[in-house]
Amino acid sequence: MTFEEQPIDYSNYLPDAPQARSVAAEMVATRQSEQVKAALFSAKQFPRDQQASFNRIMQACQRKKLAEEAAYEFPKGGSKVTGPSIRLAEVLAQNWGNMEYGVVELDQVNGVSKMEAYAWDIETNTRRSMIFNVTHERKAKGRINKLDDPRDIYELTANMGARRVRACILGVIPGDIVDAALDRCRQTLKDGYTEPLTDRLRKALLKFQEKYGVSKEMIEEYVGCGQDAFTENDFLKIAGVWRSLSDNMAKREDYFNITKVHVPSNAEEEFLKLQEVEKKEDVVHDISTE
Repeated sequence: MTFEEQPIDYSNYLPDAPQARSVAAEMVATRQSEQVKAALFSAKQFPRDQQASFNRIMQACQRKKLAEEAAYEFPKGGSKVTGPSIRLAEVLAQNWGNMEYGVVELDQVNGVSKMEAYAWDIETNTRRSMIFNVTHERKAKGRINKLDDPRDIYELTANMGARRVRACILGVIPGDIVDAALDRCRQTLKDGYTEPLTDRLRKALLKFQEKYGVSKEMIEEYVGCGQDAFTENDFLKIAGVWRSLSDNMAKREDYFNITKVHVPSNAEEEFLKLQEVEKKEDVVHDISTE
C-alpha cells in the first residue's frame, strides 16, 4: 500500500484579505477616536491659564534665535507682505496649550498628493483646516522635474504643508497674542546686538555683495535713504530680505533694481584690479625716473 503526498491547502487557514483590512482600519479609527476623547477630557480638566500662556510666549520670544526667524517679508504687487513665520507659529501653538496641529496625506494618485493641514484648539473646539493638492514635480532653472523618490516627495509635501499649517494656527490663536509676540521678537533683536549699528550694516552690505551680487546702491534704493541714515528698523528690514532670499521665498529681482546698477562679474573684477595695479606701477615708474 502506497501513500501519495498531497499538497496542503492553506487557504482555509488564511484570513480573508478584505476582512483583515477592514479590521485594521476599524482598529485605527477606534484608536483615533479614543485619543480625541482623551484630549477633550484633558482640556476640560486642565483648561489653559491665558496669562500663564501669554507669559510663556513672551519668554520664548526673548530667545534671539527665534527672534531672528520670527517674521518673513517679501514684495508682492508693488507692496510688501510681512507676517509671522512658520517657526513663530509653532512656538505660539506649543505655548498656548491644548492645541493639536499638523499636516496629513489623505491620498496619493497619479503623481498628486491630496493633503490636509489643520490646527485645532481642543479647549474651545475651534478648528481650521485646509485641503490642497501637491503635484510631485519641482521647477528648477526653467525646467519642471518629475519626482519619484519617496524622500523628495515627502520633503515637497511637508514644505507645502508647513505654510498651510501656519495659516491654520494663526487662524485659531487670537490676533493680539500674535501681534504681541512679533513686537517682543523685534525688541529682542534690537536689544540682542553688541556691535554698533554701523558695523552690522557694513558687514550686512558686504554679505549681500558677496553672495547675491547686490550692491550698496541697490540696498539704499530699496530702503529709501543713504546708508548713513539707516536705523535699527532698516537693519531688521534688510535682515528679513536676507532670510527670504536664503529660504528661496523670493528672488533678488523682487527687491532690487538689478538693471540700474551694473554689478561686475568675477572676471571683470580681476581685470579692474589688474588695471589698478598697472596704474600704481606706472606712477612708481614715473616717480623713479624723475
